[in-house]
Amino acid sequence: MRRITLDAPARDIIGGMGEIREKVRLTNMADWLASKAAKRGKRKVRSIEVEGVIDTGAVMSVVPVHVAQKLGIGIRTQRMAKYADGRTESVGVTDPVLFEIMGRDTVEEALILGDEVLIGQTVLEKLDLLADCAGRRLAPHPDRPNQPVAVVR
Repeated sequence: MRRITLDAPARDIIGGMGEIREKVRLTNMADWLASKAAKRGKRKVRSIEVEGVIDTGAVMSVVPVHVAQKLGIGIRTQRMAKYADGRTESVGVTDPVLFEIMGRDTVEEALILGDEVLIGQTVLEKLDLLADCAGRRLAPHPDRPNQPVAVVR
């Protein structure tokens, strides 16, 4: 068996250097809408705050099945997901979820898989947040620090 020795930078990358984790509040959007529409009394809005991994290599966000169950979020459809190792698999796609990060929010669907919440590019773009991998943090776009701006043409 051939042994592979990693140099120091490769060990740091594999060991999590540069990984960004951020608090994210996930809310069942159907609950939120029903609560807003209720004339009398407040309806329970299922929500959870977790530490999510910012995944700049993923387009869509990911919610593990245990988080989706806790939120009461249903599976709207199925979609093929391609993993970094080249495998593909059919996975569930959630009903709308409200993502709140750093005081900004957006509504998005997510893939149901894995064991932790991953925040993909579509959420980051809609929230106008940039990943500072060297500093291991998220930051608002420097030209628009006070609120997200949707860039259109």
